[in-house]
Amino acid sequence: MEIEIATIGGYEEVGRNMTAVRVGSDVVVFDMGLDLAPVVRRDLDGEVRAVVFSHGHLDHVGAAGVLAERYDAPLIATPFTMEIVKGELGARFAGDLVTMAAGEGMDIGDGLELEFVHVTHSTVGAVNPVLHTPAGAVVYGLDKRLDHDPVLGDPIDMARFEALGEAGVLAYVEDCTNAGRDGRTPGEAVARARVRDTLRGVADTDGVIVASTFASHVSRVSSLVECAREIGREPILLGHSMETYARTAAHFGYPEFEDVETRGSRVGVERALRRVRNEGREDFLLIATGHQAEPRAVLPRLARAESALALGAGDVVVFSARVIPDPVNRRRRAALDRRLERRGVRVRDGVHVSGHLRATGHRRMLRALEPRTLIPAHQSVEGIEPYVALAEARGYERGEDVHVARNGTTITLAE
Repeated sequence: MEIEIATIGGYEEVGRNMTAVRVGSDVVVFDMGLDLAPVVRRDLDGEVRAVVFSHGHLDHVGAAGVLAERYDAPLIATPFTMEIVKGELGARFAGDLVTMAAGEGMDIGDGLELEFVHVTHSTVGAVNPVLHTPAGAVVYGLDKRLDHDPVLGDPIDMARFEALGEAGVLAYVEDCTNAGRDGRTPGEAVARARVRDTLRGVADTDGVIVASTFASHVSRVSSLVECAREIGREPILLGHSMETYARTAAHFGYPEFEDVETRGSRVGVERALRRVRNEGREDFLLIATGHQAEPRAVLPRLARAESALALGAGDVVVFSARVIPDPVNRRRRAALDRRLERRGVRVRDGVHVSGHLRATGHRRMLRALEPRTLIPAHQSVEGIEPYVALAEARGYERGEDVHVARNGTTITLAE
């Protein structure tokens, strides 16, 4: 039986993730990231049986509203991720939406079974999907870190990964974002301690505190909410995406989101900002979108004095997220930093830990899975090199069992 992997998106950049696995005449699609229309023009050579989402970040689900209706196939995700997918689909989508929890599996074709393995990442509801084929398992490893004591949810299910390795892994598609960084990625409890320490250090400022992070990072936002209350400030969540993920988190019972003011619309945000201005900015901590300096997000508007509340001397901005390594993002963020400095705003940066494996974590995953074939992803072609070196140190060989793919490559695993 012929088995192929089509590396559609996310193999020459960080983001825009989409991969297809063909087993005989059956095709399973993993993820539908942002802006993928230009690279999905060719038809997949087979019948798409399922579209599977690994987690709810937009570089994995953000193109679902454009692409999903092209295939007469169910969309499969964990319950939390599915709520995010629904928001991308819109009302017109009429296909089947199937939820499956981590640790569960389902038949999706002749001799094919899909399984979800729980992983820890910078959002909740994340899994590594596994496609069981007659020739062995294909593990779609985007994205994760090894967090054994997470702030929310369960630890990563390493026991299941080890069992998969013992049974035989045909191929492993891996996120290698931090493969060039030594050591292990700290857990989210470390980030919570950094948030707490930073906020306590600026608690006595006379101005407002604005913290910005990924809206999808439910654990981090919950830490900001909790720590705001510890220092005697009322948290308010501001921004469209912040409202989307907060509403979803509240729906699934995450307690920090059940009793916090959240404003997503422009009108709602302005109303909240007027309240802060009138009642006393020293009493509030705003958790806002805009850490990547997106022009229409809340934080850049505050820095440009385009809202009911303008940032200035006495105010503090805390960045609890990294800048996504894209030239546009870096330029925008540098301009935002300069603007904040000119306005006399104190900035605390780097209050963050990554959601991706470092070198030690990658070695641990390779020992657990012992895959026959490695396909590194989620980086530029050059950025994949540290992962290739790491794999070669374990006896893998480029071009034989390590495939450095570009978008649009097809890799044959079995014939």
